[in-house]
Amino acid sequence: MIVKDLYMDCFRYEESSLAHCIYHLLAEQKISLDDDISKIDLEQADHHKVKELVQNNFLGFHKVGIYSLKMNQKDFVFIFAASKQEAIQFYTKTFHQNPLNCHVYSLDYQLTRGNNVISFRDMRKEFMSFPAIAGYFKRGNEDKRVGTNSYLV
Repeated sequence: MIVKDLYMDCFRYEESSLAHCIYHLLAEQKISLDDDISKIDLEQADHHKVKELVQNNFLGFHKVGIYSLKMNQKDFVFIFAASKQEAIQFYTKTFHQNPLNCHVYSLDYQLTRGNNVISFRDMRKEFMSFPAIAGYFKRGNEDKRVGTNSYLV
């Protein structure tokens, strides 16, 4: 794998710290985009400069996760938000009650939607602003054909 591929993966998977570190090493000409990733030596990075880049969000990361909030014993809502706290606040504002619980899910978790399978990561691309409701899950609607226990409506 070359540095360019790893760098692009950092953006795809929102690895802010590593992306900023690679950016710094590129800017300092200690690596190039065409180098093999084995040439990356994180010890060559000025960690103080990288920390400043991350804190200032120089590369413009806007991390958004997916949270499952329990509405009652059978109903759940999935919300895209920047944090667990933001998801709970959005839920409370939208539904005028507190959720019974809130759990983070992996963006790579796959579920059925209609007749298709989609990951939360791919679904997130359909939204322009956050927080946002991704969909609802009702316990008992499991679709056994795709090997998952989630079904989004």
